[in-house]
Amino acid sequence: MDGDLTVLKWEKKLSFSTLCAEIKTLGKDCVIVLSGGSLPHIGCAVLAVARPSLLKNGEVSVTSSVLNLPGHKDEFICRKVAEAAAKARNASVLCTGGFHFDEITEEQIGEVLESAEELAEWTWKNAERF
Repeated sequence: MDGDLTVLKWEKKLSFSTLCAEIKTLGKDCVIVLSGGSLPHIGCAVLAVARPSLLKNGEVSVTSSVLNLPGHKDEFICRKVAEAAAKARNASVLCTGGFHFDEITEEQIGEVLESAEELAEWTWKNAERF
């Protein structure tokens, strides 16, 4: 696996837009770029690092560091995905990106968050693929 670079793409059609993820491996670690809406951008960066649980029960936990651009709420989707992937791979995961849609409604925000949850579950179930 040393030197290999795997790229996977995930996409979810929403009622009003699309949420996309591109996953690139860097050895055991990976970078996930989320994008969507009418103006994809970098709204935050979340670095999730796997570590042994503080409960000392043999489980993997995650510690995350977050950088947000002022006024951006993208942490809600990036953090969920980064932490799920880091825990599943027992590795470090950087998730960055952003979703922007002018005059987004509460219902549409819920749809984006639900899709981010689906992506997080997908990364958990498919960690061995990337």
